Amino acid sequence: MASRIQRPRKRRMLSLTVQGSEQPSPHFMTVTLGGEDVQHLERSGFDQAGRLFFADPDAAEVFLPSSERWILQLTLQGGKQRPRVRTYSIRRFRPEASAFDIEVSLHAVDSPGAAAPGTRWARAAKPGTIAAAPGTRWARAAKPGTRVAFLDEGHSYAPVPGAAWQLLVGDESALPAILAILEQSGASLPAEVFLEVPSPDDVRSDIKAPPGSTVHWLPRTDAGAKPGALALDAVRQARLPEGRFCTFTAGESSLATGVRRHLVSERGVAKSDIAFRGYFSHGRASL
Repeated sequence: MASRIQRPRKRRMLSLTVQGSEQPSPHFMTVTLGGEDVQHLERSGFDQAGRLFFADPDAAEVFLPSSERWILQLTLQGGKQRPRVRTYSIRRFRPEASAFDIEVSLHAVDSPGAAAPGTRWARAAKPGTIAAAPGTRWARAAKPGTRVAFLDEGHSYAPVPGAAWQLLVGDESALPAILAILEQSGASLPAEVFLEVPSPDDVRSDIKAPPGSTVHWLPRTDAGAKPGALALDAVRQARLPEGRFCTFTAGESSLATGVRRHLVSERGVAKSDIAFRGYFSHGRASL
């Protein structure tokens, strides 16, 4: 359910620490990671992402992997020593500080058995209580000096030669990648963007985009709505610009595959011009 991922030519497990954090809107937390190992991170693609290994805030001690063969290393550890593992896009590189930003979408539920996008709850919630996802708990508690490990997993999106513009579609889980794509795109490649977010307060007014770009913010007004449904419907109903275009669509799996299916079947877009990533399936945990 994904486009071909371009793996880095060379990679290694990075040992990093939290440099700082800020909350740009109610459902997002930006965390800056840095350290000497950042020099070994190859800047490859617009939607570049990696696996983040971190300790649950309640954990007394945790083992952080030191090799790209991390699965083998973790299987040798006791359950209480195993770190949490989640995949995050690199929101912004900060080479002057030997650091980079990730942006965490904050999730919680108010009933047991429910699941947030791409998460597995740290513990079962009692009826009427709020349980935060592991990534949410970590991002909120992370302080400067907090240790983490990071492994580059590459990218999947590269604008096709000859494209007049680009179509970017995603829900909140894809917001970091889409904003990174916008900031790194050249002035000659404007974008038509459909970005679904959990609430009106998550709409950004300070984003950078190529001249001629249009960003359609789609805040959900129904808290119980399935993530991605609003964005998918908006694309189906949209009057898109003329000319050949390339597409990046990511987020809940039904959104990513739905946009691809619509573009190919209804608009005659070549499959090779579409990069699509199912970051999670609603109601199921994923990395």
